[in-house]
Amino acid sequence: MTQSEPPSSAAGALLRLIEIMAALRTPVTGCPWDLEQTFQTIAPYTIEEAYEVADAISRGDLADLKDELGDLLLQVVYHSRMAEEQGAFAFADVADAVNAKMIRRHPHVFGSAEERAAGAQPDFWARIKAEERAAKAAERARLAAQAAPHAHGDAAPHPNPLPAEGRGEGIMTDVPVGLPALTRAIKLQDKAARVGFDWPDLAPVFAKMKEEIAELEEVAFLSAASARPAGSRPEAAAAIEEEMGDMLFVMANIARHLKLDPETALRKANDKFTRRFAYIERRLAEMGKTPEQSTLAEMDALWDEVRAQDKARRG
Repeated sequence: MTQSEPPSSAAGALLRLIEIMAALRTPVTGCPWDLEQTFQTIAPYTIEEAYEVADAISRGDLADLKDELGDLLLQVVYHSRMAEEQGAFAFADVADAVNAKMIRRHPHVFGSAEERAAGAQPDFWARIKAEERAAKAAERARLAAQAAPHAHGDAAPHPNPLPAEGRGEGIMTDVPVGLPALTRAIKLQDKAARVGFDWPDLAPVFAKMKEEIAELEEVAFLSAASARPAGSRPEAAAAIEEEMGDMLFVMANIARHLKLDPETALRKANDKFTRRFAYIERRLAEMGKTPEQSTLAEMDALWDEVRAQDKARRG
């Protein structure tokens, strides 16, 4: 067995998974639910499974991680099978593409003796990415040409054809729209920073944050002072939403300047809130109460109690 070949057990298990998915998607004998699915309906599950992988990692639960990685792998097999049904590509093409990409992106590991000796050159990453963008544009054109007969009625179109992307050639176009919003904000800001569109340090970013908070506060209080709620006035709701988005975008920028992942920071804050509220529920239960039967002042006092415990633990 060569270094590039997977162990036979891994190859066999993967082949079995591909066969299972093919059986599930086989008309008449397959699973009715699986047969109804499209790229669009499965995409939310793909995102969810990626988050569950991240959650298992954050909890250090390797048993859970094994299961969640399997679920994520299933998503790759699922999408590949649907693409194969359209004649676009199959799982083997996906694996071949990522193998080629990893070799192409690491000439200092897989390249010629000269490339390995030279090591990772400062500009090689940008050059390889540019070559990959050109290759992807050619692939999109090939898939579009392949789908063209369907558009002219030569054959029955697939109910969910692969979209032909025409997003232009700007530096932001290869940042996926489907990313979590905070993650996408970081990637967009990184792209801009690489061409010099960035603040030099944290001070102006914090100043911008204060400006955005003030603008959000202004439109929110103006709305609150109105006789009608913002929800009944589309222009007011849109203004509040825009200012909220601006504030979150600049908060992501602060995280980027601090070399932090805002998604991870927010997940940890969510976990902390969940743990602290569970403490409130336990303490209220000891008093024979539920949160619904308690006052805000009572719950606030217990919140301060658990916060003090957290601070004491941190020293």
